[in-house]
Amino acid sequence: MIYTITLNPAIDQLLFVKNDIEKRQANRIIRSEWDCGGKGLHVSGVLSKFSIKNEALGIVGSQNRAALYSILSEKQIAHDFLVQDGARTRTSFVIISEESSGSIMMPEAGFPTSEANKIALLEQIRQKVTQEDIVVIAGSPPPNFTLADFGTLLKAVKATGCFVACDVSGAYLHVAVKIGVDFIKPNEHEIEEILVDKTKTLVENINLLAKNIRYLIVSLSGEGSYCAHQGRVYRIIAPQVLEKNDTGAGDCFVGAFIAGISDQLPLQEILKRATGCSASKVMHADSSTFSMVEAEILKEQVTIIEVEEM
Repeated sequence: MIYTITLNPAIDQLLFVKNDIEKRQANRIIRSEWDCGGKGLHVSGVLSKFSIKNEALGIVGSQNRAALYSILSEKQIAHDFLVQDGARTRTSFVIISEESSGSIMMPEAGFPTSEANKIALLEQIRQKVTQEDIVVIAGSPPPNFTLADFGTLLKAVKATGCFVACDVSGAYLHVAVKIGVDFIKPNEHEIEEILVDKTKTLVENINLLAKNIRYLIVSLSGEGSYCAHQGRVYRIIAPQVLEKNDTGAGDCFVGAFIAGISDQLPLQEILKRATGCSASKVMHADSSTFSMVEAEILKEQVTIIEVEEM
């Protein structure tokens, strides 16, 4: 079983406009759609699309859980969320222009997690997760979920002996690196913050970090990525596509990568498939859509080169 943990889930309201947003103008909304938000839920959506059994965990508010559950049902995402009474799951407003690439995201902060639910989540993990499972923790924690809380959560997951993937940023990424999870995916800016030796090259530092992390991916946005595994570093060059919205592309990569791990595919096949899925995602306007057909075509355009240390 694969479990995704989204500590601060959201309901995305997608607001489509004709042109780019301008101040002092009436930026008329053409249409509005709803989607689930939060990196872990996006990963679950990708896994479900690959027909891989998974369950989304996390904490949602009681006030609007029915709306979120309806979206998850449409996307065939199984879940077992803890519920916080009197709280409301946050909304992320995503403004998408139909005539240009990219989007504007304005997420709410989310509600503070109760101490009771922090404890309940740890107990849920102890009850559910076994050493044969995969756990993906992705996205920013909610207010009052401290670094100490995050460290306790990671240690509880690691104690099960399962494969632990972590897609977080900032100080939470530092905690994941220190504890030593099995998978991280910092971007080109975040990797600078966790370099082991700033006198060494990026590739040398990636190799050093990878000694304690089984799969280390460094995202280079539309340019592809680096991957370090078992003492080797690979440069993955992504296919060039027409970008509509890159929001969620990284989550798509993570979901497809974890799907490949679950299917026990060769590493280069996993990287090609994950990169193809991510490339397909940026061609679509919303936060989570990608095409399996497009991804199959695009993965054949992915180039992987083993990088020699400098």
